[in-house]
Amino acid sequence: MKRFNILTLLVAVLITLTPNIASAEIGGLTKCSDSPAFAKREKASIKKLEQRKSTYEAGTPPALALQQQIERTEARFDKYSRSELLCGADGLPHLIADGRWSHAAEFMLPGFGFIYISGWIGWVGRKYLRAVSTTKNPAESEIIINVPLALKIMTTGYIWPISAWEELVSGDLVALDEEVTVSPR
Repeated sequence: MKRFNILTLLVAVLITLTPNIASAEIGGLTKCSDSPAFAKREKASIKKLEQRKSTYEAGTPPALALQQQIERTEARFDKYSRSELLCGADGLPHLIADGRWSHAAEFMLPGFGFIYISGWIGWVGRKYLRAVSTTKNPAESEIIINVPLALKIMTTGYIWPISAWEELVSGDLVALDEEVTVSPR
């Protein structure tokens, strides 16, 4: 019973002394739509583009290109202000990468997309190298890419997670210890 009381007291002390989790809103970040620095940055960006545009005659290709850039800039700032992105004192949007689901669209979803595409590229490259290693001249096929073969392999690469799992289970993904060369140091 004495051990239980000490354990309960220890847990109670740890719970009461646990620091509060700091959220980004407390850390000086505000929603971009509410940030005066963000609005100031938007006005300055558009003003700079309009000043450059004023040096050209209306309707000329440079003036039209700058007008399109102004429209894209306005659309970008509008998109940021409508989103849940948080801006710092500098007026720039900051990504919150602390794992909160309320900010998943900012960091985790693009992160998973990056990992998927990187895996696709790596898997296709590995599969291509394994395929050309069985040809008559594999070194040449590594330098001069066999485009039809590469395209065929690339179109099947989108299911790389399933293929990788199948190869892992079958033992084909990882090389045997006997096949791995060791430096003779």
